[in-house]
Amino acid sequence: MAIVSRVVKPKSKRAKRALEKREPKAIENTKQTILVRGAKCSQLVQDVLKDLHALKKPNAINYNQKNDIRPFEDAGKLEFYGKKLDASLFAFGNTNKKRPNNLTFGRLYDQQLLDMIELGVDEFVAMKEYRNAKVNVGSKPCLLFAGEPFADTTNIEMQRLKSLFIDFFRGPEVTNVRLAGIEHVLQFTAVENKVFLRSYKIFLKKSGGRIPKCELEEIGPSLDFSLRRTHLASEDLFKTACKQVKNVRTTKKVKNISQDAFGTKMGRVHVPPQEIHKIQTRKVKALKESKEEKVEKIEKKKEKAETARKKAVEKVFGGEADE
Repeated sequence: MAIVSRVVKPKSKRAKRALEKREPKAIENTKQTILVRGAKCSQLVQDVLKDLHALKKPNAINYNQKNDIRPFEDAGKLEFYGKKLDASLFAFGNTNKKRPNNLTFGRLYDQQLLDMIELGVDEFVAMKEYRNAKVNVGSKPCLLFAGEPFADTTNIEMQRLKSLFIDFFRGPEVTNVRLAGIEHVLQFTAVENKVFLRSYKIFLKKSGGRIPKCELEEIGPSLDFSLRRTHLASEDLFKTACKQVKNVRTTKKVKNISQDAFGTKMGRVHVPPQEIHKIQTRKVKALKESKEEKVEKIEKKKEKAETARKKAVEKVFGGEADE
């Protein structure tokens, strides 16, 4: 006999708010990221996870304890962490003799594994090695992608890796961007099966014109990746995961309504002609028709009907109708 799954209702308002927060939304909230280390994790990979946590703050949670996880064999524990913390992105670091310095990027859809890509860390320079000013915590980075593999639409692995990096590093969604607020650049360069990640800080200086002079200074981290194993979602599942509610980001246009420069709403109202004689008034004796008015009204109707009959007869016979 199959076990019927029960729907457990929340017992407190706090639990109810937590469940409502996890419900599907037309516009997604900022995605949370979990950074997990494996049972065997080299110091190099641990430093990489620390720098990724610094880039992702405050939308990242770092697990420092060892976890015996093999994501390409069983990703159940990562799915459990994602469901527990309402996180849809993860980065898993481990090392072994066959694949040293592993870093696996992945994402979840509907609390299930969607896709993940395993990268090998060939070279790494930490942020602390760069003795200069860093960007503010939580600043939205500008993502740049260069290289033929990223531009090749037939290279499915690189296209999914590009999509994964955009999801991982894009930060919160904003409607307006201030020019002076753009201070961080992440550059991804692909050459064959290698990807180079560089991080820069933007300095806007005077140029003598309206457009400022832009200079870049590397602030770290600096990472060289090599592509290893991949676990990609099918095309149908990937399209379902990317599907959005139609016209959710556009405001519905209302006719004859506009706003002026000061934000005052102005509209044009079309009023049809009023039929006052059909308006129902209070039924009081003073407003009722008298007996004489009723008789006069009936006689007028009879005269009108008789005139119409005579005209109809004249139209048929061409002469005067008999009375």
